[in-house]
Amino acid sequence: MTDCNQRLLIALGANLPIDGQAPADTLRLACDALCAHLGPLVTSRIYATPCFPAGAGPDYVNAAVSAALPATLGPEHVLALLHDIEATYGRKRETRWGMRTLDLDLIAYGQSLLPDPATYRHWRDLPADDQRRLAPDRLILPHPRLQDRAFVLVPLCDVAPDWHHPATGMTIATMTAALPAADRAEVVPTTHGFNACQ
Repeated sequence: MTDCNQRLLIALGANLPIDGQAPADTLRLACDALCAHLGPLVTSRIYATPCFPAGAGPDYVNAAVSAALPATLGPEHVLALLHDIEATYGRKRETRWGMRTLDLDLIAYGQSLLPDPATYRHWRDLPADDQRRLAPDRLILPHPRLQDRAFVLVPLCDVAPDWHHPATGMTIATMTAALPAADRAEVVPTTHGFNACQ
C-alpha cells in the first residue's frame, strides 16, 4: 500500500454565500479550520461545478483535501469535527441534497470499510430513487457515492490519485477515468486556488 492509502480524504463544496462572503472564500476558511485541527493538508484546486441535482440551486464550487490519519480522532470524531465546521459557516441540514453554505464530506478514512462490508455494499448499490429519499443512520465509508460523482473525484485526483478503494481496489484516477467524459468536462478549475496548508 502506498502512503496515500493511509490518509483522510475530505470533499468540500458550497453554493450559497454567507454574510456576503463568496462560496470560494468559505472553502478557503474551512480549509484553514481543517488545518488547525488535522495538521498539514494537501489541497486541490477549486472547481466550478453544476448544481447537483440539476436545478436545485446555484452552481457550486468544489475542492478536496487530504490529511494524515489523526492519532487521536477516529472516523466518527472526524465526522463530528466536519459538522462543527459546517455549522460555523451556517450549514443547515433541512433538505437532502439541498443548497448549502458549506458541505464537508468525509470520503475516506484510510482503508476503513465501515460499518462492515455488507452494509457498505447495500448503500453503494442503492437504487437512484432511494438515494434521493434515504440517508444512512451511521457513517458509511468510503462515501458510497464516491465512484459516481465527478465533482468529488476530479478534485480528489489533485490530492490522492493513487488512493485505492478498499472494496473495489480501484484508484481515484481509475474511477475518474471511468466517468463519462461529459461529466468530467463539467468540473472546471477556477482561477481561485488554495494555498497549501502547512
